[in-house]
Amino acid sequence: MAHFTPLSAAIGGGLIGLSSVLLMLLTGRIAGISGIFGGLLNPRSGEIGWRIAFIAGLILAPLIAGLMGHGMLPPRMPASWTVIVGAGLLVGFGTRLAGGCTSGHGICGMARFSARSIAATVIFMVVAIATVALTHHVFGG
Repeated sequence: MAHFTPLSAAIGGGLIGLSSVLLMLLTGRIAGISGIFGGLLNPRSGEIGWRIAFIAGLILAPLIAGLMGHGMLPPRMPASWTVIVGAGLLVGFGTRLAGGCTSGHGICGMARFSARSIAATVIFMVVAIATVALTHHVFGG
């Protein structure tokens, strides 16, 4: 996080919130990344274009920010590919089971005071904290 400041975090959070509101106002859809991407795997008529545009924006925006001098540090994954793939599968399974991911439940669902999104987000956070505590302090990761 080479350029992290409270101001940059506030601006980034505001832009995420603004994009979620615009997507809801313009399409009536919730900005949950897993749902948007999942909709591309089993597309309905008339829903492909906005989904591709949203995913393309997620990919292109950091590249454009990097060209503007707001580069990011390269991601570091201090784990084996087996652990990374296993973790990814667990996240995907949990996302499907919870009916959405952290972006859909945490940003859009909580903003709408959805009880299931609040419950899902609390459970996501508790499990994440427990996982980090176990891997860093119990298993010495």
